[in-house]
Amino acid sequence: MAHIAKRSFPRKRALAAAVLAAAFGLVAILSRPVTAADETTAKVDKLFATWDRTTSPGAALAVVRDGKIVYERGYGMARLEDDLANSPDKVFDVGSVSKQFTAACVAFLVREGQVGLDDNIRKFLPEMPDYGTPVTVRHLLHHTSGLRDYNALLSLAGFRPESDCPTVEEALEIVRRQKNLNYAPGEEYSYTNTGFFLLSQIVERVSGKSLNAFAQERIFKPLGMTKTLFQDDHTQVIRDRATGYAKSEKGWTVSMSNWDETGDGNVYTTVRDMAKWDQAFSSGALGEGLTEMMQETGRLNSGKAIDYAWGLVITEYKGLKVVEHGGAWVGFRAAIVRFPEQRFSVVILANLDAIDPSGLAFKVADIYLTGQLKQPEKKDAGKPEKRGLKAYAASKADLEALAGNWQDDKFGLWLTVAAKEEGLTAGTMGRDFVLEAVGPGRFVVPGNPMGIAVEFAKDAAGKPATAHMTVGQGQEFRFKKTEAIKALEAAGLAEYAGTYVSEELLDATYKVSVEKDGLVVKTRDVPRAELKAMAQDKFTMPGYGMNVEFVRGEGGKVTGFAVSVGRAGGIGFRKR
Repeated sequence: MAHIAKRSFPRKRALAAAVLAAAFGLVAILSRPVTAADETTAKVDKLFATWDRTTSPGAALAVVRDGKIVYERGYGMARLEDDLANSPDKVFDVGSVSKQFTAACVAFLVREGQVGLDDNIRKFLPEMPDYGTPVTVRHLLHHTSGLRDYNALLSLAGFRPESDCPTVEEALEIVRRQKNLNYAPGEEYSYTNTGFFLLSQIVERVSGKSLNAFAQERIFKPLGMTKTLFQDDHTQVIRDRATGYAKSEKGWTVSMSNWDETGDGNVYTTVRDMAKWDQAFSSGALGEGLTEMMQETGRLNSGKAIDYAWGLVITEYKGLKVVEHGGAWVGFRAAIVRFPEQRFSVVILANLDAIDPSGLAFKVADIYLTGQLKQPEKKDAGKPEKRGLKAYAASKADLEALAGNWQDDKFGLWLTVAAKEEGLTAGTMGRDFVLEAVGPGRFVVPGNPMGIAVEFAKDAAGKPATAHMTVGQGQEFRFKKTEAIKALEAAGLAEYAGTYVSEELLDATYKVSVEKDGLVVKTRDVPRAELKAMAQDKFTMPGYGMNVEFVRGEGGKVTGFAVSVGRAGGIGFRKR
């Protein structure tokens, strides 16, 4: 026993010393002054507090300054099923943030003389239709091609992102079948995933390699982005991958994609790897001039500059230049926001569709760049007088003349205007807002930070005929007023009933029928949806963003219809 006691005493003394050291260390930690860095990260963490719990999906964050990560964290859970928390090394689907990597691959081929920016895409994709005016590689990069969005087309054809798996061949086929463009190439800017999907095919055909293999060789491996890839097989096992989620009435639901198309999306990566990509824009690691090329913005045929470059948006935020892009696909959301002159960037990758990484990234920038940003007036910033506009007293008669349904002739978008006691209101895309007069026929949406303005114009007879809506600096919509529609009776509705088929949508069929006092439509992925009459032969599908215009042939009989959604207009159906 004495022998044991002698041997155990040093252990007890060592243990006591360790306890004392730990205690004093804890006191030292607790008594350490709170630093500015602690206060800064506490403010950042507060932005994510809603999701920073073990019962919610969340996000991963990396804050980059001078090429180094100065703060990184995970919030919420990467996989609810396995109690696996989010962290900076978890892998997320970044959606359209993928486009900049596709653009970089194209940039390598352009620098090497294998692809020309003004080459007709039919040089590489001869199966594409001839639309008269050539669609060029440059048009694809800047979203000025006029091509209908292939994701929208596949959805209209009945493919569901959560349960179907359209092949690359099917995606190419549906693009090839389009008989018309949304507009002539170079005439307008309209975001379309088709352009970058086709760019991926050009890279593969020119290089003889898959887009992932080419990107691994030229970008991911040289930069040490070891957990980044273009996923072109949805059955592939990806280590440390987070699961995408959505919230339903029943609780959390898994929201993942089975689509294997690349170029416009399907990059999986981490915030740490994205920080390495971000650093390449200042280090020149990918070669002289390549990242500068990627930041060259596009121009329309008119010479008007747009803010979209090569998979990147070049803009300003509170007086500072910003290079950024966001992504959204199924249950994933992503954003990278770079302030190049401040050598400061924020990367946020989320696995919940309700999270807005772009908005959060700018809020993080507000915290770190305080003192460098020009702060707008917070109170009443959206009021007309704060933007140099004066309120205008429009007459009741003038307001009532504007009431009615107005339609965008490109995508069939509807603007519904109503004159009420409190003034003019408008609704579009499921949102309602107040219009405040600032001049004859000129209105703005008060309190909206984006700056929404609508200007109505009259025809030769002095009646309101057209409306021009601008949203911020880039988006424009042009509407025409439609004639007031009379209530349709059973006989009038019956002529629309029937089965319709679209060659452009891989022979998809839609069935229109009469139920009670209205029309309903049934498709492969929409079991039943009501059609709301907006004007003669024109209907909208509330909640789906789809607009239908019936076409009449000889004798005034209905022979078909055209379907329009946000990024694809005028898709033809014929009546069987």
